[in-house]
Amino acid sequence: MNKSKFLMIQRYGIFAIVATVAVIGIVLGNTYSNTSSTSSAQAVTPETIDKVTPQTIDSVAAQDANSIGGLEFHMFGADAIPLDQVAALKAAGRTVHDVTLTAQSVDLPIPGGKMYHAMTYDGQIPGPTIRVTQGDVIEVTLNVPSTEPTGHSLDMHAGRISAVPNFGPVMPGKSRTYAYIAQTPGAFKYHCEGVGVIGMDQHVLSGMYGMVIVDPLNGYHKLLVERTATQDGHVILNNTLMSPAAYEFTLEYNQLYIDDNGSYNQDAMFKHDNTWTVVNGKPFGYDPVVTKVWNNAPAAHDKSAPIIVPVGQHVRIFVLNQGNMPVFFHIVGSQIDRVTQGNIVQAMGTQTWEIGGSQDAIIDAVFDEPGAYVAVNHDYAAIFTGAASVILAKDQPAPNPSDAVPPVSSVPGTSIPQQTFVHCECTDARASQIAGMLNSTAQ
Repeated sequence: MNKSKFLMIQRYGIFAIVATVAVIGIVLGNTYSNTSSTSSAQAVTPETIDKVTPQTIDSVAAQDANSIGGLEFHMFGADAIPLDQVAALKAAGRTVHDVTLTAQSVDLPIPGGKMYHAMTYDGQIPGPTIRVTQGDVIEVTLNVPSTEPTGHSLDMHAGRISAVPNFGPVMPGKSRTYAYIAQTPGAFKYHCEGVGVIGMDQHVLSGMYGMVIVDPLNGYHKLLVERTATQDGHVILNNTLMSPAAYEFTLEYNQLYIDDNGSYNQDAMFKHDNTWTVVNGKPFGYDPVVTKVWNNAPAAHDKSAPIIVPVGQHVRIFVLNQGNMPVFFHIVGSQIDRVTQGNIVQAMGTQTWEIGGSQDAIIDAVFDEPGAYVAVNHDYAAIFTGAASVILAKDQPAPNPSDAVPPVSSVPGTSIPQQTFVHCECTDARASQIAGMLNSTAQ
C-alpha cells in the first residue's frame, strides 16, 4: 500500500472514530433523549473501523445510535433560529445582520512571484470580517457557484448551533441559509468544513476562513495602564485609566502547505512542515522593512505595508489563530497591557500570550514611544516563514491597510474610526470592490 493511500485510510478511520465518539457523548448528555427505535446493526469494532469510508460514516453513526436505543434531538437553549422567526425577532428589538458569502476558488500570489491554488470566501483571504453586538441575529447565506469544482460549507464558531444540518455541504450551483443569535462576546472563527468534513483541512488551510467579532453588549472595559514615575526623589506608580475607545486591528494567523505546483500538500500538513506562515492571508504582508518580499508586486494591494498606530493611544488587536499550530503572540519592543477573551480579563502586563488552534485573544496595548515594533508569533520557524508584522508608532494617526482594520463597532465608545487603503490577499476584482466600499464609506 502506498503512503498516500495509507494516509487517506488513516484519515477516514479518524473521522469514523470521531463520529462514533460524538454519538456516545450525545447519548450521555442531557439534551438528547432515547426513542423506541431498535436495530440489529453491528457496532463498529477496532477490527472494522478502518474499513469505514466517508460515504458510510453517517450510516455507521446511525447504526451505533440505534443499537443503544436511538436518539431524538432537542435544541434546548440553542442559538439556532428558524428562518421564519427572524422577522419577529427583529420586530422585537434585535438587530439582524444579513450576511452573504460566496465560495470562490482562485489563484493568489505568494512570495517569489509564484501563485498557489486558493479557496476563498468572496475572493479574499481571510473572508470578510463580520462585526455584530452581543444579542444580535446573524442570518448567513453561503452561495456556491456552479463553476466551483467542489462543494463547500460554513461553520460559524460565534453561535451555539447544531452542525447538522446547518453546517452541511453546499454543492456547486446551490446555496444554504441559516440564522443564530450571537450570545457570547469574543473574536470567533468561521470556516469551511469541506464536504461533510471530508477535505476540511484542505479548504481551511487553502484560505476558507474569517472572523466574527461579537462586541459585548455593554461595551469593553476601561484599560488600566500601569507605569512608574518619580516624585520627590521616589519611584511611584503612575496608573492611567484609559477609555475603551481604541484604534482597532485584526490579525488572523494560519499556515500554507503547498507543493511546487501551488497545490495543497496534505503530507506536509501531517508533518507540520508548512511552506509559509500567513497573517491575514499573506506571509510578511505587513513587513516592508526587513523582508521586502512584496516590494515588486504588480498590484498595489499586494505590496507589503506596516500598521501605523498613534503614540500613547489605546490600541485593541483582535488576534485569531486560524491554523493548526500554536501562536505565541508577542510584540517585539513592547509588552501587552491586557489580554481579554470574551469579555473576561485573562492577564495584565504580560510579554507573550499563547493562542491555540481556533482560539482568540483580544490584545490591548499602548505604545509609549515613537518607533518600530513587530508583532510576531514567537515561534522562530513562524517568524522566518511570515509571522512578522511591523507596527509603526507615530505622533499622528495615518491610513492603515484595509485588511488589518475591522468594521467600526456599533457599540458607542468602542472604535476610533481610521482611514484605510486597499490591501489584501485577494483577486484584482475583489480589490476593486473593496476600493468601492471604502470610497462609499468615506463620503
